[in-house]
Amino acid sequence: MRLTLRNTAFAAFAWAAIFCSSLPLVAQEASVSPAVTPVVPRTRAEIAYSFAPIVKKAQPAVVNVFASRVERMPANPFLDDPIFRRFFGEGGGAPGRNTAQSLGSGVIVDPSGLVVTNHHVIEGMTDVKVALADKREIPAKIVLRDPRTDLAVLKLTEGSNFPTMELGDSDALEVGDLTLAIGNPFGVGQTVTQGIVSALARTHVGITDYGFFIQTDAAINPGNSGGPLVDMNGRVVGINSAIFSKSGGSIGIGFAIPANMVKSVLAAAKGGGKTVRRPWLGARLQAVSPEIAEGLGLSRPSGALLADVDAAGPAAEAGLKRGDVIVAVDGQPVDDPEAVGYRLGTRPLGGQATLEVLRNGKKTAAQIKLVAAPETPARDAIRLKGQSPFAGATVLNLSPAVVEELSVQGASAGVVVAEVEDGSFAQQLNLQRGDVVLAVNDQKIGSTRDLAQIAASRAYYWKITLARGGQVFTTVVGG
Repeated sequence: MRLTLRNTAFAAFAWAAIFCSSLPLVAQEASVSPAVTPVVPRTRAEIAYSFAPIVKKAQPAVVNVFASRVERMPANPFLDDPIFRRFFGEGGGAPGRNTAQSLGSGVIVDPSGLVVTNHHVIEGMTDVKVALADKREIPAKIVLRDPRTDLAVLKLTEGSNFPTMELGDSDALEVGDLTLAIGNPFGVGQTVTQGIVSALARTHVGITDYGFFIQTDAAINPGNSGGPLVDMNGRVVGINSAIFSKSGGSIGIGFAIPANMVKSVLAAAKGGGKTVRRPWLGARLQAVSPEIAEGLGLSRPSGALLADVDAAGPAAEAGLKRGDVIVAVDGQPVDDPEAVGYRLGTRPLGGQATLEVLRNGKKTAAQIKLVAAPETPARDAIRLKGQSPFAGATVLNLSPAVVEELSVQGASAGVVVAEVEDGSFAQQLNLQRGDVVLAVNDQKIGSTRDLAQIAASRAYYWKITLARGGQVFTTVVGG
């Protein structure tokens, strides 16, 4: 049966009852070698071992996050008919309103009221309210959204000196470590589940740009999104984000964003930033397949191959070349491009990082500057209007910074779509964030001004060439 990856936020009106069996914390092995002393409770006090002290320490800082937005519903054309208005009133064709809601969890990480949650919990939402463990409900404002990591930072607008949880060192985790997941699954109320770290550095999960997840078998369900994964010292080691599931409920495969990535997002929020600026490598990386490993003389397929190097980027300045394979960042082994992105993404700007590189079968070290991607040319954001298929889209000029920010793949020319307004012509065309407009009616698009000028003209048809996810295609729509 096919497994489905699901984010663990859910609509606030959905409810379910989950029944599960419990296991003792310490179990005697069925058969034990005579040379090994069996680990069994020796006293009544040991039988009563409990996670309760950790939960009491952590639980006050865990919150429920309620997010909503009011959507305008299109007018019903039937109600413009006078016959229908006789029965349905003079409200007639006026557009209606609908409230979209989502429910998730979060954790307070600063006494001033900073809350970390998942971006998908508050994505597209305008109003946010946080319910504390003591039943208080406090409005919150969105301080920072970081869709690339699926993290967001909120600020409680009332009160101070809130209970907090400390962010631990996720790099210190080992497979087999005990963990607790705390959140609000299915809206039933704050719930604690227990498990272990099942795996580390899980990549290719497809949730965020920085796919480097902690995997746990602690039960995580819809509504747990944004809640903490807690170690045995009561520290946050991850933010629960998604699950693999056949049914939408937990089957023991959950994923959490490592706390060390959370720290970089929180630092940006505390510094007043609206976005997170991260070090720029200035190179396109490729996974090392068994065939590539054999061709390069590697003992196993691991590391990240430099498929292309920007001549003006930090990688080129450090002397890295196409065909080099990065195998470690600051002494931390990396098995794929996602791991390189994570290791650099958790480093602060300024200073240097040491990359261990394989070149022609020999290891060498390169010092790379930790600088942000440049915003050249300037993004020159324009929201397109009028009657063209692009009306309602906000477009930006391509620069290394914009390419990084919007995760643009395989495009070095054109302009990129940053936002699409609900109900607009651009949405009807199915334009998406990250699409790159390369040409319109066979005219190459070099800047946002070029596209704005063409979109302002009239045409019997629109021939549009786009790049999406590294693939280029052309479509024709009527004028």
